[in-house]
Amino acid sequence: MNHDAASIPAALSARQPVPALSERERAVAERFAAGLTYREIGEALFIAPSTVRTHLAAIYEKLGVRSKVALAMHINAVTAMPTVPDTSPVLAIFPIECLSADEQWRRFARGLSSDITIDLARYADLPVIAFHTMKALGSKPADFTADGKALGAAYLLSGQLRADTQRVRLTMELADARTGVSLWSERFDRPVEDIFALQDSLTESVINVLAGCFGAIATVGRNAILRKPPASLRAYDCYLLGVEQHNTFSRSGNREAIRLFSRALELDPTLVKAWTELAYAYSIEACNGFGDNLSASIAKWRWAAENALRLDPSDSTAHNCFGDLMGCLGDLEAAERAHRRAFEYGSNHADTLALLAGSKALVAGDPAEAIPLIERAMRLNPLAPPWYFGMQGRVLFTAGRHREAIAALRRSTPDSPHVLIFLMLAHATLGEAREAAAIADRLRSEFPSFSVEGFISGYPVSNPGAARAIREAAKLVPLC
Repeated sequence: MNHDAASIPAALSARQPVPALSERERAVAERFAAGLTYREIGEALFIAPSTVRTHLAAIYEKLGVRSKVALAMHINAVTAMPTVPDTSPVLAIFPIECLSADEQWRRFARGLSSDITIDLARYADLPVIAFHTMKALGSKPADFTADGKALGAAYLLSGQLRADTQRVRLTMELADARTGVSLWSERFDRPVEDIFALQDSLTESVINVLAGCFGAIATVGRNAILRKPPASLRAYDCYLLGVEQHNTFSRSGNREAIRLFSRALELDPTLVKAWTELAYAYSIEACNGFGDNLSASIAKWRWAAENALRLDPSDSTAHNCFGDLMGCLGDLEAAERAHRRAFEYGSNHADTLALLAGSKALVAGDPAEAIPLIERAMRLNPLAPPWYFGMQGRVLFTAGRHREAIAALRRSTPDSPHVLIFLMLAHATLGEAREAAAIADRLRSEFPSFSVEGFISGYPVSNPGAARAIREAAKLVPLC
């Protein structure tokens, strides 16, 4: 899905002459709207910075505008931003301000701004205004209320870059577009190295701290939603609350997640991420034995995953979910194809990498590839939610690193039978029969329909080595 198309005009029309401006005023207006400073405009037009200021005062008066955003809309012949469907807030990313005089770092800041915008549009679960629109507005909002209203944005992201021969420092800030109140800020320091590797590293860090199921944007959104009356919830609100419930991996949490995702899709049937998360919720229902009918859960899993991919064929998590489904249906070649597409579209997205690691370990492909995937996910997302550790635990168990698996699983969701089964199996393999038996008793008590073979068929565990390791360990502490 092209998020830009939802939040900005399909294309900026050809530049139109702005009435009432002289040729010199038009030249000043175009350069100022493109983000040049008074000094840079003066140097380009061979006039003093004070003359630039005088021209701009006259331009603002003639056009009846009060901000650089409004001026840019006139210059680009954009009369109004279209109304965004009432499903999710819009994010506007201002070009990163370079505080270093070296032109190399100015080019670097422009490239970094573009990369962050493109990747956030792919991963942040909300519409992002296109970079070619934002670069005309300069590097910082002049008036938060006016800029946010003109852009139709709820959140404004801005940044500053400082660099010397040794180090680069990038500061990013997320603000409420209505009030200008800072919602989140972070500083990223890197040693100067290969310029393209440095740009990729900074982009990845910013994306994975901001985006993802427990990233800064989702956390800010959930905190705001919790203050709303239930009757006022929009599709995006229901989606965010559903993700929070889904990630408990408990029976009650998963049931509530399905209800919230279904409600989100009633309000907006085109909300791709809600379809993807609904598919994952039905997969959890299937492999944990949370539903009454395994075949029905798998059929709903397929229905939701196919709808997500129909709406957005580049959604990496939807491809990963569909790959797991194909494994569950016994088509391992289709599973591997889907997982390859997931990596292709989400190679820099920590959530996708963590999910893919679990799939590589248990479903299809080479389990040896799972460990570097989960390690990269952890590096990219220092705010890793508990379910990352659940994925890490099953990957480490499959690799035979049982003590490390236990340490990871202890940091995961405590009420998930997925976590409990691998804790039980790891303790059993290490000869810790008492610990394994206690977990087996809990599984029998709290999840009476859950079984090792049911987990293997429902997850699915279709990698032969992983299935063999689980079955061998299960013999040491029979679950049912």
